[in-house]
Amino acid sequence: MHRPHPVEVRVAGELAAVRPGLLPRYEAELPGARAAVLTRLWRALCHEPLPWITGRAPDGEGLTLRLRDGRRLHGPPADPYATAGYVTEVGLDGTSYAHPALLMAALAVRHGDGFADELAHSVASSALSRADREPRPEGWPVTGWEWEQRVVDGHPYHPNCRARPGFSVAEQLAYGPEHRPLVTLGLLSAPVDECLVTGAWPGELRDGSRLLLPVHPWQAEHVLRRAGEAWVTGHPLMSLRTLAVPGGRHVKTALSTRLTSSVRDISVRSVALSATLSAFAESLAARTDGLLHVTRTLGAAAGSPDLAAVLRESPDLYAAAGSGERVVPVAALPETGLTASPAWLAAFARLALTVGLRLLDLGVALEAHGQNLLVVLSATGAPLRLVYRDLADIRVGPARLARHGVPLPELTGRNVTDDETALRRKLFGSLVAGALASTAGSATALRGALEAAVRDLPPTPDLAALLGEPLPAKALTLMRLSPSAGGDRWTALPNPLRWEAVLEPDTLDQ
Repeated sequence: MHRPHPVEVRVAGELAAVRPGLLPRYEAELPGARAAVLTRLWRALCHEPLPWITGRAPDGEGLTLRLRDGRRLHGPPADPYATAGYVTEVGLDGTSYAHPALLMAALAVRHGDGFADELAHSVASSALSRADREPRPEGWPVTGWEWEQRVVDGHPYHPNCRARPGFSVAEQLAYGPEHRPLVTLGLLSAPVDECLVTGAWPGELRDGSRLLLPVHPWQAEHVLRRAGEAWVTGHPLMSLRTLAVPGGRHVKTALSTRLTSSVRDISVRSVALSATLSAFAESLAARTDGLLHVTRTLGAAAGSPDLAAVLRESPDLYAAAGSGERVVPVAALPETGLTASPAWLAAFARLALTVGLRLLDLGVALEAHGQNLLVVLSATGAPLRLVYRDLADIRVGPARLARHGVPLPELTGRNVTDDETALRRKLFGSLVAGALASTAGSATALRGALEAAVRDLPPTPDLAALLGEPLPAKALTLMRLSPSAGGDRWTALPNPLRWEAVLEPDTLDQ
């Protein structure tokens, strides 16, 4: 029997104090949670350019990885697009490891100890999330936030899929969307002349010469260390720091802790650009023949990165009233039961690629992963239109815009680039290797959906690159093991449309 990791034991102790009735289910979910996180870690070891892995080769029963120090890792064949937790053990020089944190610690690589601790938190939090999953009622949810509560396992490919360092068990239960809480946002005031404000900041969030800024209760307690006046109660979304509140609005708050990979504060720069990006994206969406809507940013304000908020439209507004349409985040699509149909997957891939490639040709690369991208489904489940939210990380190519006579908005910094590789990485890495791959759930299903979809797409250089080159994806584990290296790191995954090239001996040698 597997001996519980110390983090699992600590979480069990906290759970016994706050929700003892959930403890047996938590313990029962631990093996599956370990396999889910180990599968994500094994994917990274097999497909990311980790400098201490010198070779990879099939061995008849699976895959063997050569380490720089002479040791060998052995595990099953690695499908880079699989989402099921199919890896239950990985061997390191004859010793089997069923826990990803113990495997990472045994590898003894630079920065590995800190990452191992994060993996342990990810396992324990995943088991807690799975334990609190409730039976699904018949019929589909009406609101987007109900769909988002159904996404239990977090990021489909990141080993830190549920890591929430700094959150106690009580706080996870109180703030995690999969636990279905109601969260009350507070208001903290700051002098208007010391804040940056863009868009239309509502009168209800002003008090004379002071601005009232929505603050998440975790942020108020642990970072700002001052309680705000209770403002409104809402439902947390997948990002945890964004809540759906009454009146058809989403409120994005600062949450200065590391969730998955990123610290979730709100930079002053993103507040400054929010209105410009919103207007620009809305104008480009008008060029998609009604296939794309972008949620408008209503207003944004910041006193500091730790005290800032963005008000956005709810994606639910883009479902036609009385039609039975639903707006579903792509990450929640497996919960619909539709994704088991190859024909449905092909239709969704066709819609997503049509929109994504059209905007890329115009000069805009969306970061269209499963959290940012939503799909409008008909009453019968057909994919009709897309909705996109959170524009902070899109990329804009001035040369491409100029070719189409589109004025360049007043943007600077990381959002602007004419680098073809950077533009394609942003879209293909998030949409194809992310949203479409995780919806399909395997290389075989993804290949079938793409093969059916691309036949109907107009030929462009971007489509040729998608068809003929390895598929870019963020090297998520490499990024966590390279804390001093800023920005994204990338890897090249086997192209599902050229699957015969997958895992030839030493193809991925470093």
